Amino acid sequence: MIDLHFKYVRIQGKEFAKNTMYAKGIFSVCWQLLQNGAMREEDAVLFREIDSWFAKRLPWPPQCRNQEPVVCWFKTANTEEMLEKIKPAMWLMEKYGHPFYLVFTNDPGEVVYEDDYQIAVRVGKLEIEEVQESWYSEG
Repeated sequence: MIDLHFKYVRIQGKEFAKNTMYAKGIFSVCWQLLQNGAMREEDAVLFREIDSWFAKRLPWPPQCRNQEPVVCWFKTANTEEMLEKIKPAMWLMEKYGHPFYLVFTNDPGEVVYEDDYQIAVRVGKLEIEEVQESWYSEG
């Protein structure tokens, strides 16, 4: 599941977070499903168990707690057990119609927090560029 050619991996949905304008991470998406009442009770129990397991093992970056514009990434070198434990949350996202992506990178941006298992990266200013003309033309 993990590609060790990359230093970091992030599991994210398609929904964007207002404070970062970046795709929400798996925990944000699952908490939103739970809080909106979209999850069945047994699935909510499962997600709370997953979240509790992570909360006991991973520090909560202060930047996340303060809702600063940061994005968290798992370190691939130390996350085999964590990625195994998060698989049921990926299943929940799929079950409730929320596609997810595993995004790998070696250069996520400016690291503002780091521990043994994760980093938090400051989100840079979004740059929106014009779409180039298509190379295809009818005729």
